[in-house]
Formats: sequence, C-alpha cells, structure tokens
Amino acid sequence: MFLADESSTSSIDWNAVWNSIVNWCTTTGIKLIIGLVVLFIIFKVTNFLVKKIYKKLQKRQADETIARVGTHALRISIKLIALVCFIGYIGIETASISAVIASVGVAIGLALQGSLSNFAGGIIIIVMRPFRIGDTIITNGQTGSVEDIHMFYTVLITPDNKVVHVPNGALANNVIVNNSIKDSRRVDVVMSVAYSTDFEKVTEVINEVCAKNELIFKDPAPYVGVDKYSSSSIDLNIRVWCKNSDYWPINKYLMIELKKAFDANGIEIPFDQLEVAIKNKDQK
Repeated sequence: MFLADESSTSSIDWNAVWNSIVNWCTTTGIKLIIGLVVLFIIFKVTNFLVKKIYKKLQKRQADETIARVGTHALRISIKLIALVCFIGYIGIETASISAVIASVGVAIGLALQGSLSNFAGGIIIIVMRPFRIGDTIITNGQTGSVEDIHMFYTVLITPDNKVVHVPNGALANNVIVNNSIKDSRRVDVVMSVAYSTDFEKVTEVINEVCAKNELIFKDPAPYVGVDKYSSSSIDLNIRVWCKNSDYWPINKYLMIELKKAFDANGIEIPFDQLEVAIKNKDQK
C-alpha cells in the first residue's frame, strides 16, 4: 500500500507539462521569436545605415578619424539600445539587470583600471586630435603610420609593414612626434671630411648637389655648417627643406649624390684607422 502511494506521488503529470509548453509557446515564445527577428533586422539596418553615413562623410571629405570613430561608436550605441529594448520586451526586468550590470561594472572597473585608462586616452586622442589616420608618428619607441584609432588602442603600420597596437593610455600620457602635420620638413644629413679639406670648396660642392634637385627648396636655402670636430674628421651638418612627402627621396638623394660629388672633386671622407707597432724583444 505504501509503495503504491509513493509511485503515484512521483509520477509526472505530462498533460500539465504539455499545457505549460503550449502556453509558453503561444505567449512568451511568440514574443521571443518576434523580438529576435526585430533585433536581427535592427542590427542589419544599423550596419547598412552606418556604412552609408561613413561613405557620405568620405564624399564630403570629412576628417577620417572623426568619421571612422564616430560611425563605430554610433553602431555600438544603437545596438546596445536595441538590445536593452529587446530584453524589456520579452518580459525581463531591466531595472534588476541594470543593478547587476552596475555592480559587475564596478568590479570589472577595479580589475581593469589599465583598460579604463586606455578608454579615457582614446577619448582624449579623439577630442584633442594630436594625430589623424594616415599620419606618421613616433611614440613609445615606435614609428609608423596610423592605420586606425580604436577606443582602447591605436594601430600603427611600421615602415617594414609590421602592425603595432599601442594602448591609448600610453599614447595620451607620452610624447607624440607627428611627422605629417606640417606641409614642409627639414632633411638633416651629416657628412665627414678630412681636416685638410678646403671648407669653401666642400660647401660649393654641396650647394651644387642641392641645386640640381628641384624638390629641394631654394627658400629657405640649403645650410652647410660644422656639426662637430671629431677625432679624425670634421662632421658637416647639411640641412635642406622640402615637401613632407619628399622627405625620404631627398634623404636618399643626398646620401648618394654627395658621396659621388666628393669622390669626383677629390674630397676625402676619412675613416678610423689603427696603427699597430710590433716591438722586438731584443730592442731596448
């Protein structure tokens, strides 16, 4: 008698289970499906519209940094708002979720202070704009062209085509050298000559080499001066001005053509030499 009662109480009322499933599908289930479909459509439409906005900004020649970062932030904001609306639509209390998110956010913030500083650095970079996408900068021991600016890090492409991710916190709190912000740039080249060299002659030869290249500015005029007196040579500092985009071609031109001109005019470029004297043991 006891076993019969136990088996009857442990049996499952499958009709009740089925009715619960049907009731859920006809109420919450339908809302969930509709919400997911609408959320999917909103995400697709958002991606489409943001791309259109980005292309419009490009056509109007808007600043590339503002256009790219702004549209990226707009895409994320719309999707987050749509996700919160979806959660509220399917019947989940958003107030409790907000409280949980806030508490979790505090814990994550304490654990990720470095990431928060990178986020703050990204905002500072976007607002202050010490550089733009496409600029060549030097910072934190890295030199490269800015390919993209994200909220937490900046992507640089080095001259040898390496990808460097620099944290925005480090960028915002360190020295940044921007080589692209000005239209013109000075090229500095140091050449060494022997102490016996005629300074007037070598200056004339250097000026002739500079005059042959049309990319070198005539105003300001090329400058030739003594950089320092080394142990075995006089180091000459040669400074010329050119367009920013012509910096490396001019640098290469001077390094090659000055050597050729020195050789053609008998101007010696000294190099370190070591004299070794062998002393015979029999000699006193």
